[in-house]
Amino acid sequence: MIRLLLAEDQGMMRGALALLLNLEPDIEVVAEAGTGEQAVAAALRARPDVALLDIEMPDGSGLDTAAVLRERLPSCRVLILTTFGRPGYLRRAMEAGAGGFLVKDGPVQELASAVRRVLAGEQVIDPALAAAALSAGPNPLTERERDVLTGAVDGATVADIAARLHLSESTVRNYLSAAIGKTGTRNRIEAARTARANGWL
Repeated sequence: MIRLLLAEDQGMMRGALALLLNLEPDIEVVAEAGTGEQAVAAALRARPDVALLDIEMPDGSGLDTAAVLRERLPSCRVLILTTFGRPGYLRRAMEAGAGGFLVKDGPVQELASAVRRVLAGEQVIDPALAAAALSAGPNPLTERERDVLTGAVDGATVADIAARLHLSESTVRNYLSAAIGKTGTRNRIEAARTARANGWL
């Protein structure tokens, strides 16, 4: 049996996936989690063969969780499942050690097959997303530019972002200006939106 950890923050979706995957003759969902922190704790406790992680979760995204599992439970293979087919997410998932990346609109048989293939050591990637990631190129933003843009997503002022990141306001303006230039946008709101749409944040 393939021992599977299922991490998804939406309870109904998690329950439906668990039900469907448990119908497979060779897959058993041995742990479920609704946050990144819960997923790590459950994985260390249950020692699954494969962790199926949603990308958007509180207390640690699927990408953060994948990186932690690679370090703390290297025997566990990771498959990222997401609603958001963003090219930058795919690149970051691979960098975090994920063995696969699928969008949620596929059939459950495809998901079960992906779990088996990831466990066998294959890379399983949604083909349309792979093509988009190749055409989008690498993330042009530095870590600090990403931090500053993340702060700008909710409409925070330069002073708010500076206080949150312990930077001077002029430094924040410089990072924002660089990020706006690299994303080819007109202002920080557009830059943040573009960066998020590409999965760079």
